[in-house]
Amino acid sequence: MTEPEDELAKLHARQYWRANLRLLGLLMSVWFMVSFGAGILFRDFLDQFMIGGFPLGFWFAQQGSIYVFIALIFYYSWKMHHIEQHYHLDDDDEVED
Repeated sequence: MTEPEDELAKLHARQYWRANLRLLGLLMSVWFMVSFGAGILFRDFLDQFMIGGFPLGFWFAQQGSIYVFIALIFYYSWKMHHIEQHYHLDDDDEVED
């Protein structure tokens, strides 16, 4: 590799990791707000509402944060695929022998 190509590769690597860490920070913030926020901090307010016969704050603490976490995993996978395509790091065209 020539020096300009090497610098461009390093720039792309930094941009890729910046996008990856930004996505992780966003998703962890959402999960924190759902699990800690809805299950603990806003529990009293949310307990005014019922879901499945249980107070909403209790439901988020017991079930909702798990469902949101699973949805975040699928979203992370989908979004990372798009980020990898953007930075030409996807392996969709590779064939396993």
